[in-house]
Amino acid sequence: MENARHLTRLSHVWLKQPVYFITTCIALRRPLLNRPEAHDIFREEWHGLKTRHGWLCGSYVIMPDHVHFFATPVPGEAQPLSRVVGKWKEWTAKRILAATGTSAPLWQPEFFDHVLRSETSRTEKWTYMRENPVRAGLVEHADAWPYAGHIDFQ
Repeated sequence: MENARHLTRLSHVWLKQPVYFITTCIALRRPLLNRPEAHDIFREEWHGLKTRHGWLCGSYVIMPDHVHFFATPVPGEAQPLSRVVGKWKEWTAKRILAATGTSAPLWQPEFFDHVLRSETSRTEKWTYMRENPVRAGLVEHADAWPYAGHIDFQ
């Protein structure tokens, strides 16, 4: 069996209102994101997803070298997920690189997405996201992590 060079994305999802769990990482895993200016940039860009691409952003956790968030398409308005995440990465990269004085690239080329098919799956992913700063030794309690929240839904 031949190994795939890239992850294959589904062309169709047959859920009435799918919610995606998305993770994307910084190139070379540089710890650039756990700072207030990056948090502000992410929040502004997530707020713009609906008007620009027809997607809503849910809960999120920003780690020093990667980001997790939930997203769902607005029925009848949504552009393809790969385009939306690509544009989001482009906009955030330009702004964060300028704010931090860091050289490009900011993001790794790929991103991970997983369709949450049940409330149980969503709860499991949220717990994983929420506890990530604790597992990384950044805080003792998840509620103490300042770079987490939600935009359009929880």
